[in-house]
Amino acid sequence: MMPRPDSAASGAGDAPLRASGLRLHHDGRWSHEGAPIRNARLRELFDRSVRYLPEARAYALQVGRFRARIEVEEAAFFVRSFEAGSGEIALSDGSCETLEVASLRSSTRDGALLCTVKRGLRPEGVPARFQHAAQAELLNAVQDEPEGPCLRVRHETLRLPAL
Repeated sequence: MMPRPDSAASGAGDAPLRASGLRLHHDGRWSHEGAPIRNARLRELFDRSVRYLPEARAYALQVGRFRARIEVEEAAFFVRSFEAGSGEIALSDGSCETLEVASLRSSTRDGALLCTVKRGLRPEGVPARFQHAAQAELLNAVQDEPEGPCLRVRHETLRLPAL
């Protein structure tokens, strides 16, 4: 029997995806069954351990062989930093990607910026939410051009979508 794609690299085997009571809030806070998780090291571990499981169409927390479904309010990944020179974004799970400028949009919750990441997991990707510092880094790279606001990345000037 072939291992499932999400478990082959993780070592999770065919462990069932069970409910955990964990919730990742739109602003990056974690809670368990309604109670906030205050331990900073635990929150950092959880941030690095979020996975999207395409075959289950679900987000999970994967720590070693432990894997459990998590409830996500808006985005399971957060943009921690933006580097205008390379166009690279650093995500809360420790991965880095090139920002897809055309995917930028505003959150309907509070206007924070969102973008699409992890297209390798599914063609439409999944949302990532900019944290304050990363959003400030991106906005500092915006230039006013005759055709409208543009972002200068990788020696290119890319027009921003309507936000």
